[in-house]
Amino acid sequence: MPPDPNAIYVIGHKNPDTDAICSAIGYAAFLRATRGVPAVPACCGELTVRTAWVLEQAGLPAPELLIDVRPTAATISRPEVHTASPGDTFLAVFRRMADLRFRALPVVDDAGRLLGIPTLQDLSTLLLPPEEPAPGAALRTVYTSLQNITSVLDGTVLEAGGPFAVFEDLALAVAASSLETLQHRAEAYPLDHVIIITGDRPRVQELAVELGVRCLITTGGRAPSAEVLAKAKARGVSVIISPRDSATTAQLIHFSRAIGEALVGDYLSFAPATPLVELKHAVASSHQPLFPVVDPRSRKLTGIFSKSDLVDVPRRKLVLVDHNEFSQAVTGADEADILEVIDHHRISGNLRTRDPVRYINEPVGSTCTIVALMFQMRGLAPDKPTALCLCAGMISDTLNLTSPTTTSTDRSILPWLAGLAGITTEDFVRDFFAAGSMLRGCRAADAVESDRKEFEENHWRLSISQIEELGLGEFWKREADLREALDAICRERQLHFACLMVTDITEHYSVLLTAGSEKLTDALPFTALRPGLFEMPGVVSRKKQLFPSLSRVVSGLTAP
Repeated sequence: MPPDPNAIYVIGHKNPDTDAICSAIGYAAFLRATRGVPAVPACCGELTVRTAWVLEQAGLPAPELLIDVRPTAATISRPEVHTASPGDTFLAVFRRMADLRFRALPVVDDAGRLLGIPTLQDLSTLLLPPEEPAPGAALRTVYTSLQNITSVLDGTVLEAGGPFAVFEDLALAVAASSLETLQHRAEAYPLDHVIIITGDRPRVQELAVELGVRCLITTGGRAPSAEVLAKAKARGVSVIISPRDSATTAQLIHFSRAIGEALVGDYLSFAPATPLVELKHAVASSHQPLFPVVDPRSRKLTGIFSKSDLVDVPRRKLVLVDHNEFSQAVTGADEADILEVIDHHRISGNLRTRDPVRYINEPVGSTCTIVALMFQMRGLAPDKPTALCLCAGMISDTLNLTSPTTTSTDRSILPWLAGLAGITTEDFVRDFFAAGSMLRGCRAADAVESDRKEFEENHWRLSISQIEELGLGEFWKREADLREALDAICRERQLHFACLMVTDITEHYSVLLTAGSEKLTDALPFTALRPGLFEMPGVVSRKKQLFPSLSRVVSGLTAP
């Protein structure tokens, strides 16, 4: 299901941790309560086991998953589309396009699958009078059905001498010459595929019935005699009255062809997920008036757009929480409308906005702390499930108020939230950190990606992952696999350096596993246990302790 274009999505960083998810849930609730806006919590990555446990305890669904918020073909397309069926006549399609002032009209089958998109110019060419018959051809032929002929003529069926809905090659003979010439021309074709068009000429009408042609069409609104109709019924000859003259009747029969006969596959169409940046060039150089949006699997038409729909493209409305740089944001954030940023990290990166925005950055232990403060400042209290989520975000990011990032604000906010959530902090902390070990239950690649952030410092592209465990027993078992996962990240993301900090929250002790540049690794200010592995007693915070150390190292190194 595509995102709601009217919603405001509150979303954390890629590879979201508990603080990113829970602050998104909390701030979306705050916006709904204080401004009455359609704020929706979202995420751009899978939930960790611990975060999923928190939401289960709170009785809340997972935030909406948004992997890419770039404008797409689906964003600009109009889902309500006028269409035609392949069996519709040329004339009916032409008139519908003229009435609607459309320059093209999609043709779909009964299942909604797109078959083609004829343009008004295409139909104009097809509806021109047919060329003269080739030498040796006696009559003009048209592939149509008697049902379609009756429809375009606004005719009346007097006798149905055979199936009316069946499409067949029919040869048209207009009674404009002698009986002998007419008969000669008609007999050049199988008579059961011949249509004779005549006005009030009883001998021609009788000849048509005597020959046993497929259909007799009388023009000018005049019906044949009862005797002719009786003979037609006996011979199985269909009889149709046209209210128009013979020349117009003959011309309109050519317009009775099914539109499906003229469809070609030479047209541009786009999948709903096609980003606008990818389709703009193709659209700009095309003379096609309308562009269908088609589901690539079912081939069903989901919408349509024109070049004018590219002028003022609707953009997703985002509030970024727990990050402030595009490198960590959901894909396409630079093409969205960023309304607010709520964060507790350093200000960095290349974040740019089109308009002034609310930007709140507080040096506290978690973004959830800021959200809780905003509730307090408005004299409000989050409901029990939201309070529990905010508690979890604070506990996760501050290691239950023991991280160096912890402030007095965090210490005063957490008991207030715990009371609203109806939890005992000590029990919740124990159960939260025991809820899931990334090293015990996940692939090495997933464990490294579970809480990973990328940075750029002094032209060095860095990645820092962090995992918090109750003891390091699982790490020693998985060290080789984890190192391979870091090597893979360096290759795939074209990074100069990647590392994984595994923190024993019971001992306030971390180890750092590294991959990438040996020049940077050799300059790290930590004690090496072996090549590429360091111990860091007392280091538990990526933001406050590890990243500043890495930043100082790369600032003293030449660019890679």
